[in-house]
Amino acid sequence: MIIKDPNTIYYEEAALNYELGQMLHKKYENLEWIKIENHNNIPVLRQKANSEFAKMKQDIIIAVRKTHKFVPNQKTSDYLVPYTSSGCSASCLYCYLVCNYNKCSYLRIFVNREQMLTKIILAAEKSEKELTFEIGSNSDLVLENTITGNLDWTIENFGKAKKGHITLPTKFDMVDSLLTLNHNGRTTIRMSVNPKEIISKVEFGTSSLKERIMAVNKLHEAGYKVGLLIAPVIILPNWKELYLELLAQLQQLLSEKAKVNIPVEVIFMTYSYIHRAINKEAFPKAIDLYDKETMTGRGMGKYCYKKEIRDDGESFLRDAILKYLPKAKIEYIV
Repeated sequence: MIIKDPNTIYYEEAALNYELGQMLHKKYENLEWIKIENHNNIPVLRQKANSEFAKMKQDIIIAVRKTHKFVPNQKTSDYLVPYTSSGCSASCLYCYLVCNYNKCSYLRIFVNREQMLTKIILAAEKSEKELTFEIGSNSDLVLENTITGNLDWTIENFGKAKKGHITLPTKFDMVDSLLTLNHNGRTTIRMSVNPKEIISKVEFGTSSLKERIMAVNKLHEAGYKVGLLIAPVIILPNWKELYLELLAQLQQLLSEKAKVNIPVEVIFMTYSYIHRAINKEAFPKAIDLYDKETMTGRGMGKYCYKKEIRDDGESFLRDAILKYLPKAKIEYIV
């Protein structure tokens, strides 16, 4: 997977006071740099039409993260922690970040990584129990790492901590730089997988299914804790056939060692009015993920699958996972 250089850099002046900000300024010195006052409000980008969404995804914003609140979580971590980036340069048609940032879900890189990681390490070491911190809920840190090297830096430095664990999901296979790091078993990387057809038609700009599976094998061989995210499950007319094919490929291509006790998370898709509006203009030839026959309203402007359809899907996937990956551990299905 090859990531292109960004088109334009938008930056807060204070970001250049940090080592990472200076490194990025030198790395991209031949690109156009535009100074901004606040990464949360860039009028020239906010005013762009939805049709410009894909092009906006090719820009990068470099800033200082000012809020660093730990949010309690009840799934695969104790806390969701905002970290070194938010948004993403890929264009998955269902991306939940679009609900938060609308068409401004482009990649923002925060340069004050020392401050953020120190807070995580102190919280881990002060706790009476082992805590797990989800550091990738706002972005794809494997993708970001190709630009900043932040994930390499984070894994090495958190590996020196006395307690605690960090975890992150990804849709990318660029993990070679992680394989020789001294992670000390404190990092879990969960690979998001979907059928090949869905990846090609819906998850634009991400790694292929085979590349993702090979990355899981590499990470497991390097001693990382690994997991699978079957997410989001998208109910197309032939969805059961597609997901059986996915599970068959996982059974075939995952190493035997990686399959033992591998945790599996399953998340059904939530869609929204915002997604529909942007996708219609930005990707007019793409598949329409909204289906009034299978979906119902959920909160303000959101859609989820009807209960009877989702219940049938959960039963089907639970049985299929146990058939194809009998040694896996299903963490949850939501």
